[in-house]
Amino acid sequence: MLDQRRLIPLIFLGLLVACALWCAGDWYIALPANARATFVGRDSCIQCHADQQRTWQGSNHDRAMELASEEAILGDFNDTTFTWQGVTTRFFRQGEKFMVNTEGPDGKLHDYEIKYTFGIDPLQQYMIEFPDGRVQVLSVSWDVHKHEWFMVTPPDVLDERILPGDPLHWTGIAQNWNTMCAECHSSNVQKNFDLASNTYHTTFSEIDVSCETCHGPGSLHVELAQSHSLFWDRRHGYGLPILKGATAQAQLETCAPCHSRRSSLYPDQHAGEKFLDLYHPNMLEQGLYYPDGQIRDEVYVYGSYQQSKMFTKGIRCIDCHNPHSLKLKYEGNRLCAQCHQPGKYDGPNHHHHTEGPATQCVTCHMPTTVYMGIDARHDHSLRVPRPDLSDSLGSPNACTQCHTRPEETNAWAAQAIRQWYGDKRPDDPHFGPTLLAAQLGRPEGLDQIRKLLGEETRPDIVRASAVELLARYASPEADTLCREMLDDKSPLVRSAAVRALSETSLTTFVLEVASKLDDPVRLVRSAAARRLVSAASQLVDSRYRELLDQAIAEFKAGQEAILDRAASHINLAMLSHALKSESQAQESIRTAIRLEPYLTGPRDQLAELLEATKGDPAEIRRLREEEVENLARDETLLTADPQIPYRRGMLLYLLENLAESRKAFERACELAPHSYNNWLALALLCEKQEDWDRAYEALGYMHELQPEDPAIREIFRRILQTRRAKGETLEPPLKAKE
Repeated sequence: MLDQRRLIPLIFLGLLVACALWCAGDWYIALPANARATFVGRDSCIQCHADQQRTWQGSNHDRAMELASEEAILGDFNDTTFTWQGVTTRFFRQGEKFMVNTEGPDGKLHDYEIKYTFGIDPLQQYMIEFPDGRVQVLSVSWDVHKHEWFMVTPPDVLDERILPGDPLHWTGIAQNWNTMCAECHSSNVQKNFDLASNTYHTTFSEIDVSCETCHGPGSLHVELAQSHSLFWDRRHGYGLPILKGATAQAQLETCAPCHSRRSSLYPDQHAGEKFLDLYHPNMLEQGLYYPDGQIRDEVYVYGSYQQSKMFTKGIRCIDCHNPHSLKLKYEGNRLCAQCHQPGKYDGPNHHHHTEGPATQCVTCHMPTTVYMGIDARHDHSLRVPRPDLSDSLGSPNACTQCHTRPEETNAWAAQAIRQWYGDKRPDDPHFGPTLLAAQLGRPEGLDQIRKLLGEETRPDIVRASAVELLARYASPEADTLCREMLDDKSPLVRSAAVRALSETSLTTFVLEVASKLDDPVRLVRSAAARRLVSAASQLVDSRYRELLDQAIAEFKAGQEAILDRAASHINLAMLSHALKSESQAQESIRTAIRLEPYLTGPRDQLAELLEATKGDPAEIRRLREEEVENLARDETLLTADPQIPYRRGMLLYLLENLAESRKAFERACELAPHSYNNWLALALLCEKQEDWDRAYEALGYMHELQPEDPAIREIFRRILQTRRAKGETLEPPLKAKE
C-alpha cells in the first residue's frame, strides 16, 4: 500500500501541473466557441462584481444615454427659450413629459417630446424619436456648468443658420443617433435599417455603456461561474477576453472602437477580436490632425495616443484612468509621478513656472482643444511643445496657447525653450516637416519620407501616414518605397503601402498586391481586394482568385452593414463597376443620392462613376455642376487647401468653362508651387487656350520638378507643331527650351 505521507506530495504536484496547464491556456479564447455567448445584462454581473458596479454607477459611461426623466434631465425645461439665428426654441413640460418646440425638417415650428438624454458633462444633449425610427440629436444643448442653453455648432459653420434639409441641421443625417452615435453610447446596438422603406428599428441590450460593452457578452462567463467547479473551463478560460494580459494591446483595442476616428470594416464582431480586423482607423490626415500630429478635428484619443512614447512602452488606459468610474487615478502631477520622478520633473527647474496651470504636466504635454463649443479634450500624444515648428507647420503649441500677448510669439516661445533646455531636441528630426512637404507635393518630401521610414522607432501611425502620402508622387522612387513597406511588421503600414502603390506596371502590381490577400489582418486584406478587384482578370493563380473572392465578400459584408449611409453605396457602386456590373453600379449611385441628397460628395466621384458606366449625360453634368458649387462655398478651403482649387479646376474644365478652370488651376499652383500635377493641368489648359507663353512657363516648372517625365517633351512637341502649322515663331523662352 502506498504511504499516505508520499501521496500528499504527489497530489500537490498534480494540482500544480493542473494549475500550470490552466494558466498556460487562460489567455486563449477560441472565438468560434465563444461566439455563442450572448448578452445577459449587468444584473447578472452585479452578483459577483458589486464593487465594480458601484464604482461605475453615475459615471459618464453609465449616463452616456438615459430615458428622459426627472433624475436624468439636467436642463431647464421650465418654459425657457433660446434663440439662435432667428429661430427660437422653447423648452417646457407637458405633464410628465419633457417637451421642446423648435424648427422641424419642414422649416416650421413643432412640439416634440424628448425621448432620451445624451451625456452629463460638460454638456447634456437631448434626443427626439421620429415615426420612421430615426432618433435625432438637438443642436441646442445644456451647459452643465454655466446652467444655460447654447448651440452646438459645426466647427466650420459657427455663425450661420443651418437650414432644414442640410445634413448638419438637427434633423439631418449628421445628427442622426442611429448611425452616428448609438454604437458607442449603448450596449449591443443593432441598427436594423430597412433600405426599401428607409426606416430604422434600432435596438440595444442596455441603454448605456455597460459591463458587456467592454468585456463582451457574458453568458458563457456566467455559466462557468455558476458551475461551482474548482477550475474555469480550459478551452474558454474565463469565458471573456483577458484584458489584463502580458501586453497592453487587448485593453487598448477594447477602448479603441469608441475612442478613435475610424470606419467599420466588418460587421460580425466578437469580443476579443483585433481592432484592425474590424475597423480602419484614420491616419494623420489633413483636416483631422496638424502636420506634426496634434489633434485638430474630433479624433477621439486613440490616434493621438498611438504617437506617444507611452503607447510604445505599453502604458495602458487604466494606468491613468479607473476603468469603471473613468476618473483619474490621482489628481494633478501625482498621476504622472507614478512613472516620472517628481524631483526631476515636478518643479521650476523643469517647467520654469512658479504657480498656476503651467506647473501642471498636462498643460504643456497634453494641451486641450475645445469641441462641441465647450468640451475641452486633451491631446493624448503627450508631446514636447515645439513652438519652433509652429510657424512653418501652421500648428499650435502649448506655450502660446497660454501666452497670448502680441510680443509672445512662437519665435519668442522657441527662444525661451532654447535658453532653458539647449538646442538639442530629443524628438528631432520631427516628422511634421516631412508630412507637410508630402501633403503639399513638394519634391523634397519624397526623400524626407525615405529617411523617416528608415527610422523604425517612429510610431506606426506616423510611418503609415507617410507611406499613404507616397501616392501623391506616383513615381518609380515612391513605388520602390511602397514595395519595401508591403512586408512591414505593422499592418497599418502594410495597408497604407497597398493603397499607395501605383499601377505603372500592371503585371508587377497585381503580383505584389495579391500577396497581401492572405495577410493575417483584415485591414490589409481589404485594402488589397479594393486595389485588385478591377484587375481580377490578371490573377492567373487560382489560389489568389479564391482569396480575392473571399476578401471581396468580407468587403461587401462590411458595406452592407451601413446601408443607411451614402458612402457605402458609393463603395458598392465602385465594386460593381470593377466587376463589370454597370446597371448595379448605377443603381447604387442613385441609392446614395436618394439617401443623402446633400451629403454624397464629392459629386465628381459619382459623375465619374456614372460616366464610366455609360450613365445619363445630363445627370453626369448636373452632378459636376453641383460639386463646383459645393467646392466654392468654403472660402477658407479654396485659399488653404491646394487640392480644392485643383479639383474645382478639373470639374470646370470638364464643364468646358475654361476661363474659370484656369483661375482655379492658377490658384492651385500658387498654393502648392511644388505640385507637378498642378503645373501639368495648367500647361494643358494653356495649350488648349493657345496661351503659349504661360504654357512654356508651366512646362518649365514641370521640368524642374520631374525633368525625366516624357509628358513634358510631348506637350512641348505638340505646341511647336501647332505653332508651325499657324506660321508662328517657334522660339520659346529659355526656361521652356531647357
